[in-house]
This record gives sequence, structure tokens and C-alpha cells, in this order.
Amino acid sequence: MAASEGQWVLMATGRSPTNIAVIKYWGKRDEALILPVNDSISVTLDPDHLSATTTVAVSPSFPSDRMWLNGKEISLSGGRFQSCLREIRKRGCEFEDEKKGIKIKKEDWENLHVHIASYNNFPTAAGLASSAAGFACLVFTLGKLMNVKEDYGELSSIARQGSGSACRSLYGGFVKWCMGKKDDGSDSLAVQLADETHWNDLVIIIAVVSSKQKETSSTSGMRDSVETSPLLRYRAQTVVPSRVLKMEEAIKNRDFDSFAKLTCADSNQFHAVCLDTSPPIFYMNDTSHRMISLVEKWNHSQGTPQVAYTFDAGPNAVLIAPNRKTAALLLQKLLYYFPPQDKDLSRCGRPSCTSRDEDTGSEIQGRR
Repeated sequence: MAASEGQWVLMATGRSPTNIAVIKYWGKRDEALILPVNDSISVTLDPDHLSATTTVAVSPSFPSDRMWLNGKEISLSGGRFQSCLREIRKRGCEFEDEKKGIKIKKEDWENLHVHIASYNNFPTAAGLASSAAGFACLVFTLGKLMNVKEDYGELSSIARQGSGSACRSLYGGFVKWCMGKKDDGSDSLAVQLADETHWNDLVIIIAVVSSKQKETSSTSGMRDSVETSPLLRYRAQTVVPSRVLKMEEAIKNRDFDSFAKLTCADSNQFHAVCLDTSPPIFYMNDTSHRMISLVEKWNHSQGTPQVAYTFDAGPNAVLIAPNRKTAALLLQKLLYYFPPQDKDLSRCGRPSCTSRDEDTGSEIQGRR
């Protein structure tokens, strides 16, 4: 399979953004395959602001698979990592680099070990979907390295086996994760509803209320909700199917009024499900509630939604404005009502709020 004595290293680096769900995924019908109880819809963020960057190297000299996350080595023995590695290796294709004298046959990938280094440019396990970006990037970059031919839809079904929301981070723009009906999960994958140019007036601001790791992981929280929350069952069976259709229509027509109302309502119901769970799950804090109050009062005073809010499994607010002018007003209000501490100032001199107005999908940076 190789050039001189196997002393070669082949590498690929990729970058994948996180995504923010406007119709939430919460609850699995199959834990092993990570199959959700309902469809979900998300918006993909700009990878320049919130993303995972992963470099994967393969060499016949590597005795085992190893991975480093944010500079710290972590175990790859978990089932989710192994599922992603196994599925990509099965789909690997022949690769040849004549200049370096490297030729890898399809069957060789099963016996070659990889070293993986991944870095998130935002807090991990703080409700900002770091696992979505991380697993999407892992699958995307492994696929490039191993010359996988499957399209993004097929890759999304593999990324889903690492982290459910990861399947949505392989596309830019607005993305729907179809729950699927088949027991094997083959029809549970992501589809792009609209690309990143469709509604590029939108500005998304993330107010980082806390970067601390949450007390209840999404995995355990979902399990408890599925087992104990009657509201989750009602939501999945009755509310979400019609809400997804309305959200698709709002996105298609760039109808911010409907989009904002649906986004806020779904966020509130998701956290109501968490409170309906036994024992109850508290992801938001007092600052989160004050931000909701600020937006609701502002929207009510204007008679129409100015800003939408949504909170994932954490206290950090995701605020969506229809344009830059409204986003500037929102930032003024945030700075006034939630003045930052010096330690919260970001690279651009803002408080712990990050704004972006482009939605781009995964991108490969190169192979060498």
C-alpha cells in the first residue's frame, strides 16, 4: 500500500460549523442508532465564529487510533466514535498519490489507524452544540481523507450516529433532520431546505450567559424526558408535525413574523418538556429568563416580532434579528441591561455576544 517502508503520513483538515435548532430535537426512539422522536429544523452558523476544526492523519506507522480534543487526549473507545470510524472505513475508496508513491486500496482502510486532533473555538458542553460541530467535522474530514464518495445526505446519516444534531451541520443555510420511519435508521438524515444565500439578511447574536459545563447532559436529559414526560409525547406526535410545515413555509417566504413566533414557541415548549421531566431539568437560569422578558416586552411594544429567541440545552441565548439595523438596536439593549464584565469582552471588544450574518456549511481546507 505504500512508499518506502511505510514511512508516510497522509492528512486532511476540515472545518464544520455548529447549528442552532429553531424546531428542536429532543428525545430518541432508538438510543443506539440515535433516531429522533420528531423532525427538527436548524440554521447553520458561520464557521468563522462557531466551528470545529479537525485534522485527521493516517499512517502505517500508527499502532492505534488516537484523538485529541482541544489539546487533551480523549478515549476513542466510546460507541459513537467507533460507529463513525467504522462506517467511514467501510466506505473508503482507493487513493493514490503518485508523487509520494502512496497507493491505498479500498480494503487497506480497515487496517490503517488514524490520529485525530480537533479544536472547538467555543465552549464545550455549554449548550452551544459543540458535539454537533465536532462529529460533523470528524465524519466530513475522515470522508475526505479516505476518499469516500457518498454525498452529504449519506454522510449526515453517519454523523447522526455520533451526535444527532451533527447531521444538520454538514449543510449551510436551513436544514431539516428527517426523523425517518425505518428501524435501521437509513431514512433518518438531513436535507437542506434553503442554502446560505436564501435569507442572508438575518443576523444571529449569541449571548453567552455561562460557559460552564451543564449539570445534565443532553443524552441523559433526553432519556429521562422520553421515560417520564407526557408533554414530550404530545409534542412529538401532535405539535411538531404541523409546526415543521409552518416553519418550512416561513423560511421559504422569508416571513420573519411567522419565523420568530414559531422559533420562540418551540424553544419555550422544549424547556417546558424539560420541566415536565422527572426529575425536572433546569437548563436556563435567571439571566436567561430576563433575556426572554426583554425580547417579549420589546416585541409586544412594537406590535410585531422584532427579534426571535431560542435556547438549546443550556442558558445561552440565541437571538435572531431580521436585519443589521435591528441587530444593532438589540446589541444596545443587551449592553445596557446586561453590562459585561471586563473578562467577558471578546476579541472584537463586544460583551459575550457573537454576531454573524452568513450561514455556511462544512468546508475542506486541503489535503497534504
